[in-house]
Order: sequence, then structure tokens, then C-alpha cells
Amino acid sequence: MFKLTSLNLNGIRSAAAKGVEAWLEQHAPDCICVQEIRALQPDLQGRFEVLAGLRGYFHLAEKKGYSGVGIYTRHAHSDVIAGFGSPEFDAEGRYLEARFDTPERKLSVISGYFPSGSSGPERQAAKYRFLDQFYPVLARLKAEREFILCGDVNIAHKEIDLKNWKSNQKNSGFLPEERAWMTKVLDELGLVDVYRRLQPEATGAAYTWWSNRGQAWANNVGWRLDYHLATAAVAALARRESIYKEQKFSDHAPITIEYAMTIR
Repeated sequence: MFKLTSLNLNGIRSAAAKGVEAWLEQHAPDCICVQEIRALQPDLQGRFEVLAGLRGYFHLAEKKGYSGVGIYTRHAHSDVIAGFGSPEFDAEGRYLEARFDTPERKLSVISGYFPSGSSGPERQAAKYRFLDQFYPVLARLKAEREFILCGDVNIAHKEIDLKNWKSNQKNSGFLPEERAWMTKVLDELGLVDVYRRLQPEATGAAYTWWSNRGQAWANNVGWRLDYHLATAAVAALARRESIYKEQKFSDHAPITIEYAMTIR
């Protein structure tokens, strides 16, 4: 089995202070995709280049304390690609792709961090630009290779993907245009929402993000914002899923999928 975890850290130093390294030692994934590292390269050197025996690779934002994605893996890769060719969003550190190619399979694992539009109209407009630019990237990649895109997509796709869907219909993360983009990715591009393949009816158990306001975490007033989106052949290999909520390392929870395949 290939055990693949995704987690928005909301700051790698903050998550480390809350015990994420000890959990990773026990959890023992083969690979973990992380988002919102919120650090520069000097902050990682000698401290976060290796976690729980996994070697880390990063695409960091130019802006201090902002965004940034990474992939920690115990397997040797054939290539690592930082950025997807967008000057605007590559500067924000939102895409890292590790390739694990063999004669039998071309496979990519991607750590992605989609923009949030919750801070206002300017960032929502940026989010729409990201979605417009990113869709053809996924289409080209799908034509060439199998892949699993892990990460914080900042979109709750359907009504069962958040607690208070009625009151959030005009809020970023559940806007009609964002949800339509997700539908297009699944229905037209043919990617698979792997968690939903395994748990098609889960509601509260599926949430991966909670606001820091009020008692959202305690009352499980959450959203499902973190995904594994995979090409169909890889998605068909998914066997088990879990969302870890016994400890809180971040405002997001780690989501893990186990795939019946070997990476070497």
C-alpha cells in the first residue's frame, strides 16, 4: 500500500509546536503533501528538511510568512517540478509536483494550495484567475500521465461538504462559480474525488477545516476543503481513507488515502 497524506499546516513551525512530527512518526505515511508552510528557505534548513524520516521538497512563496507547499517522501523521485507556469501564482508557492516514474507507470503526486477569496473581492478575483489558469494545466497533465493532486482546494463542492451550506451560498469557498469549476474537473476532465469515491455519503466525518471563530472545532461546524483528486486508474486503487481529528495541529485536519500500489 502507498499511504498518502495531505495537510494544510497553517505554518510549519506552529504545527511542529503542536506535535505534528510525533504524529507523523506514529502515522508513518509514505508521502505527505503539505500546504501553507509560511516559511522561507532559511527557516527550513537544518530543521524541517526531513520530517519523520521523510525527505522534504518545497515550493515557497516569495513573500515572508505566506503560502508555500511541500512534499515529504520516503521514496526516490524521478523529478520535482515547482510551479505550473503562472508568474502570478508561482510567486505565491502554490504547486509542487513529484514524479515517480517507472517503466510500468508515469505517476505524479502534487501538493497544491488554491487561493482563498475570503479576505475580499480582490482575492476572490485572484482565485478565479487561478482556477482559469489551472484547469488547462490539469488537462495537459492528464493527457500525459497518472496523478494525484492533494491539497487545500478552498472549495466545498456540494451541500454535504459543509455544515451550514444555506448561510454560506454567497461566501467564498461555496460560491456557484467555484463549485461549477469542481464539477467541471470531475465530470468533464474526468478526475475523481477519491474520498467521495470511498465515502459518498459522509457529512460531519468528512470535514477537514474549521474556523477559529466561536466553537467551530468543538461543535464540528466544518467544511471539506482538502482533497485527493486523482486520475481514474489511480483512484480505482484507493482502499482506505481517514481524517485525523484526535489532535489539532492546524485549522485543517490531515486526510490520508491508502492506494494499492507500489512506489519505488
